[in-house]
Amino acid sequence: MKRIVILTIITTLLYSCKKDDIATYTVSKDNIYLNYNNKDSVIYSFAYHPELARDTIWVPVIVSGKQVNHDRRFAINVIDSTTTAVKDKHYEALKTMYILPANAGKVSIPLILLNTDPDLANKSVSLTIEIAGGDDFASLLPDDIRSRRFVFSNRLEQPAWWPYWGQLGKYSRVKHQLFLISSGTTDLVIPGSYPDAYMEIPRALYYISNASYLLNYPFNWVQENPKSGYTLEKRTDGTGDYDFYNLASPDKKFYLKYFPGANKYVFIDENGNQVLY
Repeated sequence: MKRIVILTIITTLLYSCKKDDIATYTVSKDNIYLNYNNKDSVIYSFAYHPELARDTIWVPVIVSGKQVNHDRRFAINVIDSTTTAVKDKHYEALKTMYILPANAGKVSIPLILLNTDPDLANKSVSLTIEIAGGDDFASLLPDDIRSRRFVFSNRLEQPAWWPYWGQLGKYSRVKHQLFLISSGTTDLVIPGSYPDAYMEIPRALYYISNASYLLNYPFNWVQENPKSGYTLEKRTDGTGDYDFYNLASPDKKFYLKYFPGANKYVFIDENGNQVLY
């Protein structure tokens, strides 16, 4: 009799444990977030591609959970409180719902920016989006990995990597443009942004050195880079100053000012400051 009672108790306990485990698993939902490596805003400028009337930024979305054998839906919402961009003027309206395909753990969605507002040549606008779970996902992850701010214009903006390289000094759009003309790259690595980022430091210093050569020896640079299309033309105002410009775009000129006390020519930026490295 005692043996029967013990067996009954064990059977009851095992049944109860199994039932609780199944209930805990089935009620949970996977989460979803935007897969960026840092919390910085995404900076975009049509100044790199002035011929484009629109361009697409692909936003990486990733699931915190398991892949399943059917499509799942999620939403991307605009956060109005931190958005200055205007729908249909600066960006195309977002879809009501997006699809994560079956057997996939990540997907990229298109964010279409528009270059039709002439004011973008003089100002930046921002667009903040946040991913929402909808019916198929939970929205329990922190806001800073579920949202992202995009800042864009038709002018150059300070890139995320600029502050990490002290050799570049204070940012200005003229300095940035001269960097793009002379360095041989459009981007520098952010130290620590991935495990082997330090391997890119020598390459980054090489690019900075190229840009520095233009700033300090502009006449030599023009002579040594005839295929660049850039030239130096003396101004007719009697100052001894020069304009630096591309023969294909003679209306876009950079001011190279002569300083007699130092016997040196220095580029001047949009704020009237010297461009120095």
